Amino acid sequence: MTPVEQQVWDALTAVIDPELNVSIVDLGLIYEVEVDEQSCCCIKMSLTTPGCPLSSFLQNDIEKTAQNVPGIRDARVQLVWYPVWSIARMSPKARRQLGIGGSLHDHQNR
Repeated sequence: MTPVEQQVWDALTAVIDPELNVSIVDLGLIYEVEVDEQSCCCIKMSLTTPGCPLSSFLQNDIEKTAQNVPGIRDARVQLVWYPVWSIARMSPKARRQLGIGGSLHDHQNR
């Protein structure tokens, strides 16, 4: 990961899922951040559910946040559905914030 890609990841921690009130990074929604030679950033992400009513709002917020990172000329979000998002992608911090207990192994087998 390049330094500017890490800066984008770090900036995205400030983007909060409006329904869950948890960082999209901690939720595990961001799968990949790539910055090309023209300083264009492609962010691959998923959603907790394909029918998320706020997906456009979230995508716009993510693109604006990435574009504010020094060295980024443009940013685009690409929705991906594989691997399928699951609770196992969430950070321990996100699970605590949402009151999800138990071991990660328990959630992976659901």
